Amino acid sequence: MRAIRRFTVRTVLPEALAPLGELSMNLRWSWHPETQDLFRDADPGTWEAVGHDPVALLGALAPERLAELAADEGFVRRVHDAVGDLHEYLTGARWYQSLGSGEPGDSAIPASIAYFSPEYGITSVLPQYSGGLGILAGDHLKSASDLGVPIVGVGLLYRSGYFRQALSGDGWQQEHYPVLDPDGMPISVLREPDGTPVVVTLDLPGGRALHARVWVAQVGRVPLLLLDSDIETNEPSERTVTERLYGGGNETRLLQELLLGMGGVRALRAYSRVTGAPAPEVFHTNEGHAGFLGIERIRELVADSGLTFEEALEAVRAGTVFTTHTPVPAGIDRFPRDLVAQHFSGPLAPPEALDQILALGAETYEGGDPGVFNMAVMGLRLGQRANGVSLLHGVVSRGMFSGLWPGFDPSEVPITSVTNGVHAPTWVAREAQDAAERAGGARDWEGLSRLSDGDLWQVRRTLRGKLVDDARRRLRASWLERGASEPELGWIDNALDPEVLTIGFARRVPSYKRLTLMLRDPARLKSLLLHPERPVQIIVAGKAHPADEGGKRLIQELVRFTDDPEVRHRIVFLPNYDIAMAQVLLPGTDVWLNNPLRPLEASGTSGMKAALNGGLNLSILDGWWDEWFDGENGWAIPTADGVSDPNRRDDIEAAGLYDLIESQVAAKFYERGHDGVPQRWISMVRHTLQSLGPKVLASRQVQDYVNQLYVPAATSARGLGEDLKGARVLAEWKRSVRGSWDGVRVDHVESEGVGDAPEVGSVLRVRAFVSIGALQPGDVEVQLVHGRVDEGDELADTAALPLTHAEAYEGGRHRYDGELTLERTGAFGYTVRVLPSTKLAAAPAELGLVANAVAPEGQSKGAPPLR
Repeated sequence: MRAIRRFTVRTVLPEALAPLGELSMNLRWSWHPETQDLFRDADPGTWEAVGHDPVALLGALAPERLAELAADEGFVRRVHDAVGDLHEYLTGARWYQSLGSGEPGDSAIPASIAYFSPEYGITSVLPQYSGGLGILAGDHLKSASDLGVPIVGVGLLYRSGYFRQALSGDGWQQEHYPVLDPDGMPISVLREPDGTPVVVTLDLPGGRALHARVWVAQVGRVPLLLLDSDIETNEPSERTVTERLYGGGNETRLLQELLLGMGGVRALRAYSRVTGAPAPEVFHTNEGHAGFLGIERIRELVADSGLTFEEALEAVRAGTVFTTHTPVPAGIDRFPRDLVAQHFSGPLAPPEALDQILALGAETYEGGDPGVFNMAVMGLRLGQRANGVSLLHGVVSRGMFSGLWPGFDPSEVPITSVTNGVHAPTWVAREAQDAAERAGGARDWEGLSRLSDGDLWQVRRTLRGKLVDDARRRLRASWLERGASEPELGWIDNALDPEVLTIGFARRVPSYKRLTLMLRDPARLKSLLLHPERPVQIIVAGKAHPADEGGKRLIQELVRFTDDPEVRHRIVFLPNYDIAMAQVLLPGTDVWLNNPLRPLEASGTSGMKAALNGGLNLSILDGWWDEWFDGENGWAIPTADGVSDPNRRDDIEAAGLYDLIESQVAAKFYERGHDGVPQRWISMVRHTLQSLGPKVLASRQVQDYVNQLYVPAATSARGLGEDLKGARVLAEWKRSVRGSWDGVRVDHVESEGVGDAPEVGSVLRVRAFVSIGALQPGDVEVQLVHGRVDEGDELADTAALPLTHAEAYEGGRHRYDGELTLERTGAFGYTVRVLPSTKLAAAPAELGLVANAVAPEGQSKGAPPLR
């Protein structure tokens, strides 16, 4: 018999223990060891049974136990000390407050920043994530909280989360979707002053409506608003919109993204109205899924401020930051254009704005599909500032999206980069923190790096032993779920070995991450696993998308190898990779393996977490590792760049991987001194902690976002004026420039001063004669672009020198002059170009307009080499 309704009845705490309720509902406990200890000590057995979930713990404690605790003066004192510490954390000034007041009149820092993401990985008891994007978003909010950055997160509440992964008897991935009860999670309903739940509504085609309740998860100082469509006012089809993360077909996914973006803005407005929190000045879109937030903000401005669509677009762009995480076009959400048009043909859009909305997501570049609406393209057009998530990914992104800025070199495409980071208090193991503190250091990577060689090695052994115990437990549960019986599983008691070199590999399972690269030569792998003096053991985990049959086949191939009785004690696959598993797996591995197909790993962060615990990375030079590998903090797997045959490339790179493990990794690990400590290994561990520790932190990442993107975005938005007059002026200026640009050209360029044999120190004097039509000199910048040239006269490593307006002629012609001292030898070239120019632009290429000089037929654009 099935229940027609389910809910969780929360316990009523004795008055002396009432602060436990507040402590359980603020997710700071998930990275605060002292608060975790408090809940554990309430009942250690129950704490383990509920999976370290404070809300579940309080609900499971018997009234008699609560009474005992309430009568325990020492425990009650700890409860009140803990809540006092939380209050100080929530209200005290932190790093962000040192930058300025945050008040609207303070030009230094924004008073509030909205952060939109389709998923958030904060703690395993709030399973609203599928992989790295969500974990990154969770770490972003946690670090923002620690730094005092006034972020408000926005997402969706998925009643079935992503999925729970299990394996069939033959190793095939199976998905299970447990129903989550919001009343049993550390979240609360956002309510109006009269106590009724806040509900946001989107009008849909055909007279339908999509309603969503707003839940709030408190992530330290940061509120996270989660929209939930599973409410009774919705029709059945709309109730399931937020059922599953990345679930359903095109229409369900579109509705999810409309609710996340447009509904999210409405939820923010309700949150500010109900709580008095300042309205966000900056909107950060974490991937394209939330891009419709820009359409909603345009709709607001058209309705409330009387702006035209174009004027509202400029106001929205100024305060919007867009982050792309995708290194391949196939990873971008693209919807049928007609489907998007159908949903914006009614009240969701400003009046008569359908064509302008569709243009935002149009693939207008060469090779683009006119029948699709591209969410990343819309994100770039709606955000004045954009970034990739590592230096290499910034390069890849500029190349991938360069078609949106024709006439510019990829290096000039206005997409910067902020390399990802991880939240150290979440990911540095408790055992490592405690050891660092006992030695008088900080409870983090820095304190860990100051331990003696022997003590640091002992920490590594402890973490490896904990991982082996956890892996055996999970392995037994998996085999039982696959149909094995307990008497068949005695071998698991000796599976893995706490003294053996342990390699970890865990991530999502798209093909480019190459889960099975290690299997290219099974005999070679077996020889490494079973080496008599220097054995290796490998622990693997990861989920394939439910619709990815290829990914599931890769998992099955690996599982079948791990089932082999000859090696199953040395290599295991653990199903259902999640935060709880990662918090044991990442610290416990000696080496973290990552072997994607370069350059398809945008950033990656799992190896960062391993590094903060003293793990060494063994990785393809991709993502963050390409940026920070220094030859002493791990190993770089050689890449077969330029090999077009994918099978041959995999064979070459797998061979390189095997060679590194055998000749370098295992050799160093098992090279022991008289005290049993591998001195050279520990030296690499210490160097890793010291060199990577400061770099891989999410606190560094968030500070970079504040300084490089949030503050400039707030400054741009404020520069438009409270009455948004600047938006009107900017929109009119852009309309004028675009309308006149066909008349802009470089007519003629003259130079002197270098002769036929220029030398370093020679002065190149340039006069450029340009036509700018109806535009004024202040509307443009004329630049001398110079740099190295190749045999085809293509410029590289360029720099731009603005030329000075010297003279105006009739017919819109002007002369611009400039001088350049030649400072380097080699093949040198230059050109002249004209760009639109306004102080309200964030980058020279922002408008995508440029008039480049054209060399006369048969004449080189370069100059003779320097001597």
